[in-house]
Amino acid sequence: MNLFSEFKARIGTAVAALQTEGVLPEGLDTSKISAEPPRDTAHGEVSTNAAMVLAKPAGMKPRDLAVLLADRLVVTPGVEAADVAGPGFINLRLAASFWQDRLAEILRAGTDYGSSSMGGGVAVNVEYVSANPTGPMHVGHGRGAVVGDVLASLLHKAGFAVTREYYVNDAGAQVDVLARSLYLRYREALGEAIGEIPEGLYPGEYLVPLAKALAAEYGDRYKAAADSDWLSLFRDRAVAAMMDLIRDDLAAMGVKHDVFSSERALVEAGGVQAAFEELVAKGLIYEGVLEPPKGLLPDDWEAREQTLFRASDFGDDVDRPLKKSDGSWTYFASDIAYHYDKHRRGAEVMIDVMGADHGGYVKRMAAAVKAMTDGKASLDIKLCQMVNLMRDGEPVKMSKRSGNFVTLREVVDDVGRDVVRFIMLTRKNDAHLDFDLKKVTEQSKDNPVFYVQYAHARAHSVLRHAAESLPGLDVSAAALSTVDLAPLTDEAEIALIKLLAAWPRVVEGAAEAHEPHRIAYYLSEVAAAFHSLWNKGRDAAELRFLLPDRKDVSVARVALVRGLASVVASGLMVLGVTPVEEM
Repeated sequence: MNLFSEFKARIGTAVAALQTEGVLPEGLDTSKISAEPPRDTAHGEVSTNAAMVLAKPAGMKPRDLAVLLADRLVVTPGVEAADVAGPGFINLRLAASFWQDRLAEILRAGTDYGSSSMGGGVAVNVEYVSANPTGPMHVGHGRGAVVGDVLASLLHKAGFAVTREYYVNDAGAQVDVLARSLYLRYREALGEAIGEIPEGLYPGEYLVPLAKALAAEYGDRYKAAADSDWLSLFRDRAVAAMMDLIRDDLAAMGVKHDVFSSERALVEAGGVQAAFEELVAKGLIYEGVLEPPKGLLPDDWEAREQTLFRASDFGDDVDRPLKKSDGSWTYFASDIAYHYDKHRRGAEVMIDVMGADHGGYVKRMAAAVKAMTDGKASLDIKLCQMVNLMRDGEPVKMSKRSGNFVTLREVVDDVGRDVVRFIMLTRKNDAHLDFDLKKVTEQSKDNPVFYVQYAHARAHSVLRHAAESLPGLDVSAAALSTVDLAPLTDEAEIALIKLLAAWPRVVEGAAEAHEPHRIAYYLSEVAAAFHSLWNKGRDAAELRFLLPDRKDVSVARVALVRGLASVVASGLMVLGVTPVEEM
């Protein structure tokens, strides 16, 4: 359980009882009551503002009401003391037995601990990666892939109905450039000396195998043909091959998608036209002239009448054009249609994970979703900053395979999937990330992925030793959930249980904020606490997990270690990282 939600419910029960007795009036708004950790841990484990929120509408002094509520709360299970502080805060101190009960709860739940119904089955569409199908993915794409994939897992654990989606941008000018790049390689495969790759085409060698396959299939049929004869074929083959390449890269990362949506299919099915007509029907389209951009005017700017969407009515800075001068749709028009399609497929919450270069896209797209859905759906765009790839502090050189960047697959093959996934979440998505290929494989406490995985492996080492030194002891979580946990009274032991018991709140808070990096931070904190407790046992024999002459203490501490392993495994499973049992 989220223990803070539990205490908020207890506070609500206390308020209701005082209303029944006529001490408090009916109809009080309790929605702003909070139950959370106090800023100073010396004040206890739970703090509430209930008296301060309710005092004025109840016609009472905050401290007087706080005393009444404290008297009710102090007699509820597990509460050792309820103190009134300052203008009317109530601080609750919880008994050791309360925390021992939480450990038993963790053991009963296993890796399901932390799962929540908070999301209430709300339909969330998380779109991530969506790299243009023009070549292999680079490390920046990998960051967005991990952020999106872990966020989807996190939302699922918090009780949301999640769809993982990839949007294939296969209708823009970039795929025509890809087709021309493939055509050049096709001519090369037929024996022509193509020289240096012209600027504007994709220079990587990943197109060579496909070009050779086309040469084998069609011979020189298209070598001297007009663009119109080969462009569509080469574009379709290139996009299909690049998507196979991308899917392979995603599989190597352990990244999953439920849906792959095609921009071209959406356009050809009339989706953009349908979205446009919907905006027309809402009175949100007009013909007008935009004001010139602020600052130095671009050379190609001219005042001209355009078909505009009233984006500024929904929070954008300016209205936005939906058609180009030749009458074709703008990228923005296609994006509106795509998000409208997501909503029509049931998405109540949409989350797009994108590169930092899409910063100017946020307001206009949020405005479009608000307009198209009449405010019934929301959009959150998570921008991922650049990843600086290094080796021992030096920038990594470019890849021959890609032509101008190091591919994500090369990094995964170099350091492993688990390392890549965890390291991508060691900084918030909107902060730059330094990824040092040497440092992330070091076996030290300065390497966060090693430090967390080592905590899980170390816990299982304790469990193996316990099974050997305590014959007959069942070290499964289910069996240990029934043992006597009363011997767990040391301050460090209780502190670790408190940290483990915070896992449900961490899950709910991270899911609500759409911040998957919080899981990596939490696991690092748990690992540090466990390693610290281990080290205390090295210095003080009485604090070791296994005491030959104290079976009751040993069994209780083995239960604590099993609980630790369950929570760490639960967190690593959200991250898509393997909870290894040996290192």
